[in-house]
Amino acid sequence: MLEHALIAGAFSFCIGISGLITSRNMVRAPMCLESIFNAVNVNSVVSSNTLDAEEIKGEIFAIFVIAIAAAEAAIGLSIALAIYRNRKSTRVD
Repeated sequence: MLEHALIAGAFSFCIGISGLITSRNMVRAPMCLESIFNAVNVNSVVSSNTLDAEEIKGEIFAIFVIAIAAAEAAIGLSIALAIYRNRKSTRVD
């Protein structure tokens, strides 16, 4: 189970990194960043449960990352909306 979860987290992380590098769209880039955050959360929770099942440090860390990611998504979306209103495009170029 541990190996499968870590492989899934690594795969999600790689997909997020490749999308973040190749994306020219201001909406797709934060989505890829969220994928990276979720991969980190998966790896953190799985590692925490494997190393010490009675401690919940990985889960608490994941909750903080989710809260920060939600704030980042709201701010990023508002910035993208403001830029779209000025430029009429969401391309980063």
